[in-house]
Amino acid sequence: MRARELRGELDAYLAEVEPGLVDFRRDLHMHPELAFAEYRTTQRIAARLSEAGLVPAVLPKGTGLICDVGSGDGPTVALRADIDALALADEKDVPYRSTVPGCCHACGHDVHTAIVLGTGLFLARQAAAGLLPGRVRLIFQPAEELPGGALEVMAGGGITGVDRIFAVHCDPKVDVGQVGLRAGPITSACDKVTIRVAGPGGHTARPHLTVDLVFALAKILTELPAALSRRVDPRSSLSLVWGRVEAGSVANAIPDDGIAQGTVRCLDETAWHGAPDLIKSLLESVAGAYGVETEMDYTRGVPPTINDESSVQMLREAAERVLGEGSAIPTEQSLGGEDFGWYLESIPGAMARLGVRKPGSTSLVDIHQGTFDVDESCIGMGVRFMAATALTALWEGHRVSAGEHVAEALT
Repeated sequence: MRARELRGELDAYLAEVEPGLVDFRRDLHMHPELAFAEYRTTQRIAARLSEAGLVPAVLPKGTGLICDVGSGDGPTVALRADIDALALADEKDVPYRSTVPGCCHACGHDVHTAIVLGTGLFLARQAAAGLLPGRVRLIFQPAEELPGGALEVMAGGGITGVDRIFAVHCDPKVDVGQVGLRAGPITSACDKVTIRVAGPGGHTARPHLTVDLVFALAKILTELPAALSRRVDPRSSLSLVWGRVEAGSVANAIPDDGIAQGTVRCLDETAWHGAPDLIKSLLESVAGAYGVETEMDYTRGVPPTINDESSVQMLREAAERVLGEGSAIPTEQSLGGEDFGWYLESIPGAMARLGVRKPGSTSLVDIHQGTFDVDESCIGMGVRFMAATALTALWEGHRVSAGEHVAEALT
């Protein structure tokens, strides 16, 4: 199918279904569900797919699902949407405001879900017409915010046999009709570290007769991140930032325990894998000078999302074909975490940033804010983009004739 034909097919399809996709997004927005509790959301997605003659498979824990479109002949490309909401109050004054106190879709997962659903239904029509050169796996993933959902999908065989995977994420800094692309790291690894310190305690008048635990904890807080920055390549952006510190209860007593908690972020996969051992050795070195006992709990969160260059090129080609020249723009690295990185440790793929800001708007609302919302025309744009991406990747993998490149198949 050539680009002009694809655009025409998508225009006709969206003229028919786009209002329903917007309504579907609004329904999810009104009924948000937290990580691993997305039962209603899962049922609503499964029902829509089943109505189209597809066969969705719910994941073992009962939330999230996968669904294949097309035959097993040729390559398999996966499109991933995350379906969970945030534990955050919805502060918008809109008809589709969240009906669940303290819970809302403030990260755009309802939009991602509507887009992948709409894309899957379009591709199902293409498959029925014999126009799908392979198979597309729709992944509706639970628990991205927790995180842990990507690992559940993988444990359930969600990427078995998949050759390449793609996703979009809402970006309120980008206009509708544009997509932000970047090869290499696009989001950061994000882990949690908890450090506990202990000593005998004592009187603040005689710190030399005990262990000055608060002073030692303060040294750990300042010297550990500083030492870390000198032990790894600065291009990895490995950083440790504290978010919680607690020790003592009165002014004239040296406490016998204290705690510090923070996050470790990193853009380099090798540095990320080595971070726990390095931080532990630095902690022991700093703490040893002050005589405190230490205990470290290091909790893995998500790896960095490192976009495969060839997959980014497919995204770029798809955007240019169905969104127009200049629609693919560069995007910056983020130190936010995204569990899409787990998939990319196993198979090539890429995540794009989908423009959701109304063109001309000067709004500065960010994701993870109770006032976050989107220009809903981004849903149709997202369907166009993801459908073209899936077809581009399938044709690239399929090579309909020896030496034929995707550009010859779709332009």
